[in-house]
Amino acid sequence: MSEPLKPVALVVEDDEHIAHLLRFMLEREKYTVHLARDGREGQAFIQSQPVPTIVLFDVMLPFVDGFELVRLARAQPGWDTVPVVMLTAKTQERDIVRALDAGATDYILKPFQPNELLARLRRFTRARP
Repeated sequence: MSEPLKPVALVVEDDEHIAHLLRFMLEREKYTVHLARDGREGQAFIQSQPVPTIVLFDVMLPFVDGFELVRLARAQPGWDTVPVVMLTAKTQERDIVRALDAGATDYILKPFQPNELLARLRRFTRARP
């Protein structure tokens, strides 16, 4: 009997401390974590790598912002059902609406509560086939 495949998370975050925290949290939850440090790296992953289990995008990123990454991901084959969680300090209603309209599944404000974030990720990944 083989082990079940580990879930895969794509994290696109340019803040080194937050990226480290997210990697630590997700690896502790048994995720394989792919970290992109700016929008270009995130774009390259979306266009060239297998579809992950879940995606976390910062909104304010160098080169390509999180809104554009959501649109790009949703346009790729197989990415239409991947849960996409936006992590951002942008609290304006228009930014939240813009992210959700672009295809984000959820929008979490920084600073986030680690246990709340993990609970939301568990809810999204349990619902996946």
